[in-house]
Amino acid sequence: MTLTPRALRIVHADARLVVIDKPAGLLSVPGRTEPDCASARVQAEFPDALIVHRLDQATSGLLLFARGAQAQRELSADFAERRIEKRYVAIVGGQLDGEGLIDLPLAADWPNRPRQQVDLARGKPSQTRWRALGREGAHTRVELTPITGRSHQLRVHLAALGHPIVGDALYAPPALATASPRLLLHASALQVAGHHFVSFPEF
Repeated sequence: MTLTPRALRIVHADARLVVIDKPAGLLSVPGRTEPDCASARVQAEFPDALIVHRLDQATSGLLLFARGAQAQRELSADFAERRIEKRYVAIVGGQLDGEGLIDLPLAADWPNRPRQQVDLARGKPSQTRWRALGREGAHTRVELTPITGRSHQLRVHLAALGHPIVGDALYAPPALATASPRLLLHASALQVAGHHFVSFPEF
């Protein structure tokens, strides 16, 4: 099933930054054959907006843009130095209780791009904190705080934990991957430059 992305929502805009709520199914930046993306939509309203980080096409939630090159350099440095905190909400397969830290190095699975994989020998250090929020039938709602920002980090880490994200066509087994028409992963909170932004998932 192809998910048609809904309109994005401007959460905050000032002279230095723009925060949007990106719908699932919308690229963060242009694809090779798909020009429609969050960046193009934001720049239609704020021509000087430059993307600071990305969300997977399948992931919804808060996405940060800088107003101009100087602000982009400063906010990118904040990400690199881990001064910006991001939190996500996901629904994962199985029953999960408590909280913990997933500390598994990740690397590209080159023969199967865009997949990533746990690679203890060559992977880059990758850490994700998780906390169970409650049971939802056969699944569990969890809060995720990435300490590092590797590609597909949350998706690979949850799959490695034995609790793949519902609707994940890349990392979940078929029954779980098709249990939802979309990936049930949402960037729900962003703390940046003295601001705290929150977005509630539609699942």
